[in-house]
Amino acid sequence: MAAASAAHERAKHLEVARCAVDAEQRRELLATVTDALTEQSIPDTYKGASSSLAVDWTDHESWSRPRAKDDAQPAADPDASWGHAKRNAPGAKDALFYGYYAQVATMVKDEGGPPVPELIRRIAFAAPCEDPAAVMASALARTSICAVSLGDVLADCGYSHRDPKTFAAPLRSRGAHLVFDLHPNDRGPRGTFEGAILANGQLYCPATPIALLGLSPLSRGASDAEAQAHDARCAEADRYRLGALRADDEDGYHRVRCPAAAGKLRCALKPASMALTSEHPSVLRPPDQAPRCCSQQTITVPPQVNESTRQKHPYPSAAHRLSYARRTAAERAYASLADPSTGGIRRGWSRL
Repeated sequence: MAAASAAHERAKHLEVARCAVDAEQRRELLATVTDALTEQSIPDTYKGASSSLAVDWTDHESWSRPRAKDDAQPAADPDASWGHAKRNAPGAKDALFYGYYAQVATMVKDEGGPPVPELIRRIAFAAPCEDPAAVMASALARTSICAVSLGDVLADCGYSHRDPKTFAAPLRSRGAHLVFDLHPNDRGPRGTFEGAILANGQLYCPATPIALLGLSPLSRGASDAEAQAHDARCAEADRYRLGALRADDEDGYHRVRCPAAAGKLRCALKPASMALTSEHPSVLRPPDQAPRCCSQQTITVPPQVNESTRQKHPYPSAAHRLSYARRTAAERAYASLADPSTGGIRRGWSRL
């Protein structure tokens, strides 16, 4: 009797494992077909026109309604789940919804490149119970199958504030250059590494004025004078930043140089820098016991440092603002899909 019961339990576990494998295979097959259909919609003329993609997600309510808590029957759409819908429109309130997160990766022009049609290159569709950032990273990782090069990836703080091991790190390992907004909880000083201050995804000299480490993004509707003053302070902060000498190696490590050694500011710990003109900032009180970032010309930075916040341009500089402005293409893609004259996608538009 005991042997039969044990054999029955093993059979049940094997069946559950087989079903899980089958479900994963079906998901991979669906993703392959979806990617192929989406890529086929891109004219050959524009397939290689740009390597930059703007990503974003939005809520898509299922046609099914969730069952009551005391109802033992599953919902008519059991793949959907509850999620949080954030409303950015004036007066609109955030709300819960039952359905999916729909994500798109929209082609945008490269920095300094010519304008390109804002065509959707990838679509990701999953229930909110799955991490949307991880789902999009998997979708972007499949671009190599269709020979789509991965360049700049523009995303809001909904992606950058997630686990870096499921979004930022996988994309960097595939050669992507991240350009994203930082969540308020990720801005400003966040500890040190080898004596250098970690702030806004960059490494700064220990003598950096604290006011320069807390710079916020330029507010909406700022005047030209306010923009010029903001960009001037960002440029001043950049003089204290440890600049990267080369791109990440295959293991994600890179080297950065002391700003005084790079000729961006004057510091007594780097005697050669004292020959710079007075237009350069001066470190008036260098530390008595110089940390490694000051005693060496360069230091090696492992991939775990600023893993979730490191990006292509210093935040929130003018270069970052101009580059990040391309991300609105993803929002325009959603507006087009929701427009009744073009897509009209809304609850009830698609069903099982």
